Amino acid sequence: MHDEPARHLPPVGDHPDEHRFPGLRRRGFLAAAGAASLGAFALTGCGGSDDTAGGGGGGTPRRGGRLRAAFAGGGASETLDPHLSNLFVDAARAKALYDKLADYGADLSAQPRLAEKWEPNKTLDRWQVTLRRATFHDGRPVTAKDVLHSYRRIADPRKAFRAKASLEPIDLDASRATGERGIEFVLKRPTAEFPNVLAAFGAYIVPEDATGFDKKPIGSGPFRFVSFAPGRSAVFRRNEDYWDGAPHLDELEFVIANEESARVNSLLGGQVEYAHELHPTTARAHEGKGQITIVRLRGSDMQGFAMKTDRPPFDDKRVRQAFFLIADRKELLDGALSGAGLIGNDLFGKGYEYYADGLPQREQDLDRARALLKAAGAEKLKVTLDTSSVAAGFTESASIFRDQAAKAGVTIDVKMGSKDSYWSDILDGGTLCSYRSGAMPIEAHISQRLLTDSTTNATKWHHKDFDALYQRAQSTKDKAERAAVYERMQRRLYSEGGFLVWGFADWILGTARNVRGVESKAPANTLDWARFDKVWLA
Repeated sequence: MHDEPARHLPPVGDHPDEHRFPGLRRRGFLAAAGAASLGAFALTGCGGSDDTAGGGGGGTPRRGGRLRAAFAGGGASETLDPHLSNLFVDAARAKALYDKLADYGADLSAQPRLAEKWEPNKTLDRWQVTLRRATFHDGRPVTAKDVLHSYRRIADPRKAFRAKASLEPIDLDASRATGERGIEFVLKRPTAEFPNVLAAFGAYIVPEDATGFDKKPIGSGPFRFVSFAPGRSAVFRRNEDYWDGAPHLDELEFVIANEESARVNSLLGGQVEYAHELHPTTARAHEGKGQITIVRLRGSDMQGFAMKTDRPPFDDKRVRQAFFLIADRKELLDGALSGAGLIGNDLFGKGYEYYADGLPQREQDLDRARALLKAAGAEKLKVTLDTSSVAAGFTESASIFRDQAAKAGVTIDVKMGSKDSYWSDILDGGTLCSYRSGAMPIEAHISQRLLTDSTTNATKWHHKDFDALYQRAQSTKDKAERAAVYERMQRRLYSEGGFLVWGFADWILGTARNVRGVESKAPANTLDWARFDKVWLA
C-alpha cells in the first residue's frame, strides 16, 4: 500500500557498490520499474515460517555482517525524506533512519518509542508527552523543539505530506515545549485516541534544522546514513548509540528489484538475504524445500478496487452498489491470490478494533446489479479500470473482475499503468482502479483516506457530515459509545462508499536460511515489520 502515490525528490549520487555486486545488474536486479504501495494492512498477522532456522529463528544474536534487503521501489524519484514516505521501501528505510513518538504494535495499539509516556487531562483536549533520552546521529539530543518542528513541517499547507491528515487534531500554534523533553499538545477538540496520532504513518521526528534528506539525512534511528542512489540502493551503518540498543548488523542495504522474479532469484542466488512481498505461487513452490525460509503474515493486505465517487459514473451511488454486487469475491481470491487470504466485505480492517463485523457478507447478485444499473441509466456502461503489475494480484484481479462485470452488461477496459507512477496517477486520475492497503487502525484509515481534506483520498469521498462523525468518534471518551459511532460510519461506507474490498491477502516474505529475528506476527507498517535492528545473521 499499499496504497498511495509516490512523491519524491531528485536523484543524487551513484550506486556505491555497483562494482562489488555486478551480478545485480546481470540479473536485472536493479531494474527501476515499479512501486510497492504502502498504505496499510488488515487483520492481525498470525503467520509463521516453514522452518524456525530461518525467518523467525532463535538462538543468541550474533553481531556483524551486512544484510541486503530487496524491495520494489519507485524509480529515480525516490527520496529519504521520511515525511514523504509512501511505498513499503520508503517506510522500511525511514524506520531504519528515524523514529516516531510512538508506533503500532502487532495488535495496532500505540506503543511508546521516542515518547517515554503520555498523559491526558480530564477533558482529553490536552496531552502531556515526555520524551525519552535519545540522540540524533550527529550527537545532539532529541528535544521538544525538534518534535514541534517536525509536526509543523508535516502540517505545512503547501506540502502533501502523508501524515498531515492524522496530525489535524493538534493545534500546533497553541502546543508548546514545557522543557527540553516535555511537550504539551493542545488539541482542537477532545481526542480519546491521541496516541494513534503519535504513531501515524510518516510522522517521523527530524532535527529542527534538518535539510538535505537525500544527501546526508540525520535521524535518531538504529542506522546511520552511508549512501543513497534513488531507484537502486541505499546503504546504512549501525548506530552504536541507539537508545533502544545498537543493531546486531554492521550494515544494512536496501536494493531495488521491482519484479518479484528478480527478488526471488536474487534471494535464491545469495545476492540478497531478505526479499519483500512474494507471490503465493512462489511461496508454495519454495515452502519447506530448504533453500529459503517463507514467512507468512496471514490475511494482512487489503485488496480491492477504488471508485471515484465525485465523477461519473460512480457519482451515482446506485452504480457503486451495482459494482459491489458484481464481484464474486471467492473467484477473485482464488484466481488472483491462489486462495491465500480471506474474503472481504467492502470495509477496511477486518479483525481490527472497531471493525463492523456484524454486517452481512456481501455476495454476488447479478440480477440486482443489472436492476441498479438500469435505474441509474447505465445499462450499457463502459468504464476503464486502471491497474498495474505494481502489486501481486492486481492484473489478475482486474481481468477476473472485467469478466464478472460483462455478465452484468458492463464493459470494462483494463488499462495497464506505469509501475513507477501508478500510485500518484490513480490518486486523482481515472474513475476506477486496483487498490490495496497495509496495516493501520481503522480510525487512521478514515483520517488519511476518507475525510474531505485527507491527503490520500483515492475514492474522493467528500462528505462534511461524515467528517463530523469522525470528529465525534474521536471526542467520545466512552469506548462503547465511540465504537457505535465508528459502526455507523462503516455502515454508510458499506452501503455507498467507494472502496470495493474483495479480499485480504496473506503477506509473504522470503529470507535466507541464515537470517534470524524476522518477526512473523507483525503486519506491514507496524513496529516489528521490516525492523532490521533486531535481525542478525547466523
